[in-house]
Amino acid sequence: MTLIDSSELESELRKVISGVSRDKNLDKAVIIDALQQAVVHAARRTLGATADLEAHYNEETDEIELYQFRTVVDDDDVANESLEIALSDARKLDSETVLGDAIGIKIDTTKFGRIAAQSAKQIIVQKVRDAERAQVFDEFKDRVGEILSGYVRRFERNDIIVDLGRTEAVIPYKEQVPTEKFRVKDRIQAYVVDVKRSSRGPQIIMSRAHPGFLVALFSQHVTEIYDGIVTIESAARDPGYRSKIAVYSRDSAVDPVGACVGMKGSRVQAVVNEINGEKIDIVPYDHDPARLVCNALAPAVVSKVIVDEENHSMEVIVADDQLSLAIGKRGQNVRLAAQLTGWRLDIKSESSIEEKMAGAKSNLVRIEGLDDMMADLLLQEGFTTPAEVAQMSPRTLNRLLNMDQEQALELIERAKRVASSTPTPSRPEPKKLVQVDDVLANSSASPVTLDNKAEDSQISERVKVFLELSGVGEASAHALAEGGYVTIGDIVADSVEEVAQKTGLSIGVARTIQMAADRYLQSE
Repeated sequence: MTLIDSSELESELRKVISGVSRDKNLDKAVIIDALQQAVVHAARRTLGATADLEAHYNEETDEIELYQFRTVVDDDDVANESLEIALSDARKLDSETVLGDAIGIKIDTTKFGRIAAQSAKQIIVQKVRDAERAQVFDEFKDRVGEILSGYVRRFERNDIIVDLGRTEAVIPYKEQVPTEKFRVKDRIQAYVVDVKRSSRGPQIIMSRAHPGFLVALFSQHVTEIYDGIVTIESAARDPGYRSKIAVYSRDSAVDPVGACVGMKGSRVQAVVNEINGEKIDIVPYDHDPARLVCNALAPAVVSKVIVDEENHSMEVIVADDQLSLAIGKRGQNVRLAAQLTGWRLDIKSESSIEEKMAGAKSNLVRIEGLDDMMADLLLQEGFTTPAEVAQMSPRTLNRLLNMDQEQALELIERAKRVASSTPTPSRPEPKKLVQVDDVLANSSASPVTLDNKAEDSQISERVKVFLELSGVGEASAHALAEGGYVTIGDIVADSVEEVAQKTGLSIGVARTIQMAADRYLQSE
């Protein structure tokens, strides 16, 4: 069948196929498929919804041909003319036809009429629009985690609609920086957070407040990060005001902080200019969480760190004159440090700790046979109440206080009597006290690890796997392996919060790692 018999209209059909393919940047096959479906739909309005119809594109004549298939039956058995044809009529078309054959009859579509043609046109328009949306989605779905540039098209409520050329993206109000103001036609850069399918086409969600935006900007401006020599292990932001990033170098000859700062601060200044003057603290990353916390709280100087591994928290002790600096304005410095390290932080001054320790010591010396020196030794190990001493094992007391088994058992009994008279909540495991002199020891020395366990061969193999992820450095790879992850698929299976909890990394870093893992699996 010929869709349109007129040679002039045939030429028009070729023009439509070529023009739409070129204008919409779509494959010609997509346009032809839309035309075929439109012709079939138009035919059903005339021939019935149950008709067995097929449309084919004839490459030689550049035409769409329509065929109706009908089953050959006896002349007296025709019950449905749209699906069946009498044997006598079939043999007029093909003399060799026998009962049961399916014969395809070419249909002239010029009889379909104006309404059917209009319906076909609507289908073609819709199919082309759907194909265009699918193409845009395929183009942007793999660009999550990248920075895209565009122009402010308009504002919808409080959201910014960005013109990316072929499509539009949205920066929701919660992903905007409160100190920034944009106008229509302003150039804008933002970080792609997500690309979703919707009935109105692909929805590209962008952000200027996401920590990933800061990481991606440094990747653009710092050659060592782009080359993978320096990695940003974690990032924390108070958008519009202050940010912190922890950087790590795989090459001992490269200073990660210096590489990010650049000559006379040129590199970091380029990033600061893009985020409109937001202050950025760049700190060296360390495998030891206590040392990392000390770095993250800069410029404040830390005196001691008390680590509670069970509750994943640290009590940070600073000099009295450093307390306000460590906490920061409205708690900004300690809040960002907590986000950067993934640990809950409690800042205390030395005077308050001394007062607290003095009270604890007075409580301990109430235990008969426990003198001041013994109390000091217990306090250094994190035992602050008689109840905690009562739960200690004799072996631990033997080691700490250099007493025999009988003396240790007797001291524990006395502690139980004191604790029963003034009960206090106890902790199942003592906190670990880390002196800041140890934490800030020579960087060439082996890192201090809290669990004192060497990496086994299995963890080393996992680290190699995770280093294949784009943007994942050695420190993050170790954290993933030690957090119990075996394959890249395991990372994607967990939520961002679970990844952060298991690895001790910040939410921002965990989110970035998950996106990298997702992209890796999709590329496989």
